[in-house]
Amino acid sequence: MTTGRIHKLETFGLVDGPGVRCVVFTQGCRMRCRYCHNPETWNGSEGGTLYTPQELFSLVYRYKSYWKNNGGVTVSGGEPLLQLDFLTEFFEICSEHHVHTALDTSGNPFENTPEYLAKFDRLLAATSIVLLDLKMFDSEGHKKLTRQPNENILEMARYISDKNIPIWVRRVLVPGLTDSDKDLTNTYEFIKTLPSVRRVEVLPYHAFAIPKWQELGIPYSLTDVLTPTQKQIKHAEDILHVKDFPDYS
Repeated sequence: MTTGRIHKLETFGLVDGPGVRCVVFTQGCRMRCRYCHNPETWNGSEGGTLYTPQELFSLVYRYKSYWKNNGGVTVSGGEPLLQLDFLTEFFEICSEHHVHTALDTSGNPFENTPEYLAKFDRLLAATSIVLLDLKMFDSEGHKKLTRQPNENILEMARYISDKNIPIWVRRVLVPGLTDSDKDLTNTYEFIKTLPSVRRVEVLPYHAFAIPKWQELGIPYSLTDVLTPTQKQIKHAEDILHVKDFPDYS
């Protein structure tokens, strides 16, 4: 029996896809982002609660009255793709009940192999939209930020776009780390090659997760970094041409 390890639910999410969402946070992530908001989800073998896909659906479907016409379910993390079989079965149940499904991913587990793509295609068939967290375009910078390369992530973005699945690209703006004009420009040039991108969002860095890091005994390296100003956010949005995308609002 397929089971998934779920960290928590948010039943009234307003920033995790179209409309009002029930947001499912999974356990497990290979990245170690220096600004991670949920470091307690890194360990995929401990913590959280085990559910079958049907059990999780029965739980989230209780909140369908919130979703109205344009909401639905978003699965975030951690990294949902680490639990690919569970996620696929869960999304298939959602689709059978006409529930809009959003995958919130950083793409790290993606593999361009026949075996993986067969499973990934099955997931995409039940996925309404992908929220793709493109942390940086430069691979070396990406490694310094997350301890992981990004070539397969960019490859995944191309693959999803070729399948014509709508994509919302998200970029966390960390002053002095992810805000260089060069990397933002290269990110935009890459996004332009993805026809299915519907929206680009700049998400300002904040330090709200520091108490979590401290509780877990993990050193936090960005204690002196401030939240970006509105001017810095606007500058990044201009470079990324966020107003040029059809779902801009």
